[in-house]
Amino acid sequence: MRGTSTRVQLNPIHLAAVLLGALLLAVPPAAAIGEGKPAPTFALPSLSGDETLSLSDFRGKVVYLDFWASWCAPCVSAMPFLEELRTEFPSSRFQVLAINLDKDPRKGEKFMRKYGVKYPSASDPKGRLPQSFGLQTMPTSYLIDGNGVVRYVHKGFRGGDVQAIRDEIAKLVGGRK
Repeated sequence: MRGTSTRVQLNPIHLAAVLLGALLLAVPPAAAIGEGKPAPTFALPSLSGDETLSLSDFRGKVVYLDFWASWCAPCVSAMPFLEELRTEFPSSRFQVLAINLDKDPRKGEKFMRKYGVKYPSASDPKGRLPQSFGLQTMPTSYLIDGNGVVRYVHKGFRGGDVQAIRDEIAKLVGGRK
């Protein structure tokens, strides 16, 4: 009697998540950047490719640095909240900055246009910056003070996380608008 085999097919989103997970496990991670440590410096092209974005561009401001990809479901659900944060705190003291990890930057750019996201997003299709931060989970966000020091690290995203993130930002920014 012949054995039967079951063939499992992964949709492209699940396949991309599996591949990123394998990549993160295959590459020896740098030590994870934690609270009290300086954030790695970087200069990356924007998703549109028309400018270069750097953490140092926002020196003096509190920066919520978010690593995301269009295929990452928790990343996608966090975006409306991040857009709210962008308008909730004074732009003179606070900035949301995203790092898109899509292999094809056009996918990230299309996604941001579709959902009306206004904060800047850099493109890192080779995933080098996540290695510098020791990124282990998607999404992961870093709250960085005006001197470039990480003050809060948030791994993953759930709706119940919103108030804790707001409170951490308010502590550093000195209040909402």
